[in-house]
Amino acid sequence: MLFAAWIVGLALLFLVFQRFTDQGENPNWDLELSRDGGGRAQVVLARNRAGHYVAPGRINGEPVIFMIDTGATDVALPLDLAKNLDLRLGAGRLSRTANGDVQTWAALLEEVDLGGLVAQRVRASVLPNMPGDQVLLGMSYLKRFEMIQRDGTLILRAPE
Repeated sequence: MLFAAWIVGLALLFLVFQRFTDQGENPNWDLELSRDGGGRAQVVLARNRAGHYVAPGRINGEPVIFMIDTGATDVALPLDLAKNLDLRLGAGRLSRTANGDVQTWAALLEEVDLGGLVAQRVRASVLPNMPGDQVLLGMSYLKRFEMIQRDGTLILRAPE
């Protein structure tokens, strides 16, 4: 019985630690649409431990994890994720990234949703060698909203 109690205790400790590390990577798991003083829809994001804004969202109704990237012209996603989302790839092109020039494909996202802030027909770039499954939420989406960064939070607000 004592051995079983130790096993259960260690399992619970592991689960608590896992939750803590997940919360540090993405403190915005419970993202909700709210209203500002003027009644405009807004989403408030907290910065993670690395200083990034990471949050769950949807592309064409399918769940994804976004990382806000104001330096990206378009929404950028890995080729494998684009295939899983059944995106139709457009013309190939050479794009300049922080890691140099890379071959990409254009795509059009019918709907991008971050916490209830929805944009239709959003330009995207699909990168064949982009690691992981996070989506860089670039300016082709972000420019449609007002952005305010202050004290470790980023507020995205619908236009007036």
